[in-house]
Amino acid sequence: MAAPALPSYLALGAFAALYVGVWATRSLPLWVHALYLGASVVTLVVYAIDKRAAGSGRRRVSENTLHLLALAGGWPGAIVAQQALRHKTAKRSFRAVFWVTVAANVVGFVALATPVIPLLTA
Repeated sequence: MAAPALPSYLALGAFAALYVGVWATRSLPLWVHALYLGASVVTLVVYAIDKRAAGSGRRRVSENTLHLLALAGGWPGAIVAQQALRHKTAKRSFRAVFWVTVAANVVGFVALATPVIPLLTA
């Protein structure tokens, strides 16, 4: 059974609000925007390639690769791909690890966006 889309979109919306809030108060450098946008686009494309490979019996993209892309900042693109392509939404073990990568990425973003670790300050 596929996971419901609403929690995924709520997580995406919550992160967007957090991201905009940090950007408004801390002036995020260009590389952060490029990282999230670029990783999300690449991740969405890789999900599409894997979906097509799954349908045609070709070699698949490893789940570890999909998780690493999500961890690297591509998880927003992964959520869009999962919902738009109906891909990787039913396998519970994959989804559990996916949400761990999302949480790790968000925790990393918050840690870097705090004054304790000033890497994201312009």
